[in-house]
Amino acid sequence: MPVLVMKFGGTSVATLDRIRRAAKRVGREVANGYDVIVIVSAMSGETNKLVGYVGETSPLYDAREYDAVVSSGENVTAGLMALTLQEMDVPARSWQGWQVPVMTTSAHSAARIEEIPTDNIMAKFGEGMKVAVVAGFQGVSPEGRITTLGRGGSDTTAVAFAAAFDAVRCDIYTDVDGVYTTDPRIADQARKLDKIAFEEMLELASLGAKVLQTRSVELAMRYKVKLRVLSSFEEMSDEAGTLVCDEEEIMEQNAVAGVAYSRDEAKMTLISVADRPGIAAAIFGPLAEAGVNVDMIVQNISEEGRTDMTFSCPIDQVARAEKAMDEAKESGEINFREMVADTNVAKISIVGIGMRSHAGVAAKMFSTLRDEGINIKVITTSEIKVSVLVDRKYMELAVQSLHDAFELEKA
Repeated sequence: MPVLVMKFGGTSVATLDRIRRAAKRVGREVANGYDVIVIVSAMSGETNKLVGYVGETSPLYDAREYDAVVSSGENVTAGLMALTLQEMDVPARSWQGWQVPVMTTSAHSAARIEEIPTDNIMAKFGEGMKVAVVAGFQGVSPEGRITTLGRGGSDTTAVAFAAAFDAVRCDIYTDVDGVYTTDPRIADQARKLDKIAFEEMLELASLGAKVLQTRSVELAMRYKVKLRVLSSFEEMSDEAGTLVCDEEEIMEQNAVAGVAYSRDEAKMTLISVADRPGIAAAIFGPLAEAGVNVDMIVQNISEEGRTDMTFSCPIDQVARAEKAMDEAKESGEINFREMVADTNVAKISIVGIGMRSHAGVAAKMFSTLRDEGINIKVITTSEIKVSVLVDRKYMELAVQSLHDAFELEKA
C-alpha cells in the first residue's frame, strides 16, 4: 500500500474530543487505501508544563533527564491516538522514538535525525497494521538515551518519516488552514496560498512565520517531500490547505509571495572599532562561541581608521552578546568606544522566488515605507528576500502597507 504521513500538532490533539476528530481523519485515509504513519505532538500545554517541572526540580539540569521528562508528553498522545483508532476498528499501534528506532545525534534537547530504519514498521504493515502512531519530537542517541529534537521537532519528525518511507505526501495538521501571504491578524486582506515553493517557505519560516519549523522545510526541500499544511478543524477536501512543493509545480509566480515579520529583534552597534583586516572575525567569532544568532550585519564607512559595526540578533540574546563583547575587549581582541543596544526594533521581510525575474522589488519596498514615514535602520537582501529593521511601533503599519503595495490579496 502507498504510505501517507499525517502529523497532528498540540492544538489538534489538545483534548480527547480533538484526538477522536483527528482519528476520524486518519480512518478516512485508511479507507482511501493508504498505510498511514501518524506523528503526534504532546497535548497543547503539556510540554511547557513538563519543562516547568524540570526547571523547578533542577535549575542546572542534566540534559539527558530533561529529554526523558519532556518527551513523555508525546508518548501519552501516541497511546491515546492508537487506542482511539482501535475503538474505531482501525488496526493501530503506538511507537515511541526508540522503538522505530529514530536514530539521532547525542545533542540532547537539540538532536538531529540521522537515520530512520523502515524495517520494523513495514513488517507490522505487512502483518495487517494499518496505522503506526509515532511519538514526534523524539529519538534515541547512539548511547541508547532518549533525545529530543527541539521545539517544533514533530514537524521535522513527520518530514523525516515521509522521506524515509517514500510517502506520497506529508500532511501537517495545525490550527491554521494553510500558509497566508502574511499574518491575517495584522492584515485583513491576507490570502491563503494554494501552493508555495520550498525556498519561499524556508525563508518565511526562518523570518518569523510560525506555520512550519525551519528544519522541517529544509528536510522537505532536500528530499522533495510534498508538504501540505491544513487545519484539523475544517472539513476535509482535496483542495484544502497549502501545498509546499517544487518551484516547477507552480504555474505563475508573483514577484512577492508573502510578508513576514519578527518583533523579537535587537540592533547592536559597536561604536568606533579599529578598521583592520580580521576585525569582523574578532567580533563575530566570540559572538558565535557565545551562541548569539547574528542575522543582519552592516559596517559603516571608515574614518581615520575607525568604523562602526552594526548587527541584529534575537532580543533574548542581547545580554549574552554584551558579555561576549566586553570579554573580547578586556582580552584585547577588539577595542571599541561603546556598545549600544536598541531593543525596540522589528524585522520586516518580503519573500518571493519571482524576485529573480522582477526588477525594482526592493525599490518598491523602500518607497512604500518612505511614503508611510517609516525609517529603515538596517537592510539585508538575498536572491529571493529583502529584510529591513524598523522601529517596532511601525511593525504592523509596515506589514499592512507592503501587503497592499504588492497587491498580495490578489491571486
